[in-house]
Amino acid sequence: MIDTVLFDLDGTIIDTNELIITTFLHVIQKNQLRPHTREEIIPYMGLTLEHQLQVFSGREEVADLVADYRKYNRERHDELVGEFPYVQEVIGKLHAQGITLGVVTTKIRETAMLALERFGLLKYMKAIVTVEDVQHPKPHPEPILTALEKLKANPERTLMVGDSAADLQCAHAAGVLSAGVAWSLKGVEELQKHEPDYILKDMTDLYGVLGWEPVNQ
Repeated sequence: MIDTVLFDLDGTIIDTNELIITTFLHVIQKNQLRPHTREEIIPYMGLTLEHQLQVFSGREEVADLVADYRKYNRERHDELVGEFPYVQEVIGKLHAQGITLGVVTTKIRETAMLALERFGLLKYMKAIVTVEDVQHPKPHPEPILTALEKLKANPERTLMVGDSAADLQCAHAAGVLSAGVAWSLKGVEELQKHEPDYILKDMTDLYGVLGWEPVNQ
């Protein structure tokens, strides 16, 4: 029986997709990097910011690009972030039923907390593991293993929910169950290449994964 659910943040429980893509396009244009389309940016979402900017710039040292990204991203955060259907409802119900909840993200803590607070999700999360809390970010297992340690959770009864290959690879490596979300910009076919245990068509599918009776909408 699953008693712990870990969530990725960007693109999984909070719709930051437009914010992320818009910010990358801004940084690319401002720094006169090789132009990239939205479609070229999307496959790298879910990896660390530094890695993405190294790919888009062809540079090893990207501290200045990171600074530009964080500044612009923070300025437009509240304007461009949104909610996914049923996330509030489902997370609230899981918490009320005693499921232990956490977030495992490649965001820095400041922006992770900002997003969780904005949509009223922070109060449900017993552990939040950010890129600043680990030596090795996703797809390495360390972020999930760190969450398991913080929560004293059993990996065999833990589910990781995410929208990227990095989430699913991290879950497999950490020995927990995995669920890909069908609203991922990467597409279900791409997620299925990484053999998730479940695909969620929307967040209410978690009720079935947990073995609960279907909940009427």
